[in-house]
Amino acid sequence: MKQEQRPLYEIKANLFKGLAHPYRIRILEILASAPEASVSEMIAETGLEASHLSQHLAVLRRYGLVTSDRRASVVYYRLAFAQVADLLHVARQLLGEVLNSSNQQLTSLDELPLIAQATTHGNASPAHPDQLANVTGGAR
Repeated sequence: MKQEQRPLYEIKANLFKGLAHPYRIRILEILASAPEASVSEMIAETGLEASHLSQHLAVLRRYGLVTSDRRASVVYYRLAFAQVADLLHVARQLLGEVLNSSNQQLTSLDELPLIAQATTHGNASPAHPDQLANVTGGAR
């Protein structure tokens, strides 16, 4: 990477750091589905304690993903940019493609012919991919 490009990539990496928690993704999805949401609404939707929700919202604010305003004693949050909702949508589509591809790869493994597996007595016995998962610690 060229030195002059580094700041741009750091900014991009920081954006993804802001997204790097399941509850923050959920909060953004809540905000993407409505023009705004109050803290109490998000507590009800996420099941988080107020202090934990506040911490996640602070991270999202710090990375510029959400904005807030107070009306009387209620704080409302909204997405800072409509593109955040677009990013969540694209991420969901990408995840679906990745999971579908992984599922197809696993299905292909199940279609492999049985292979010979050496036993402790030097004889070969057939092994199925599921048996290999036991040997490899569950990795297939």
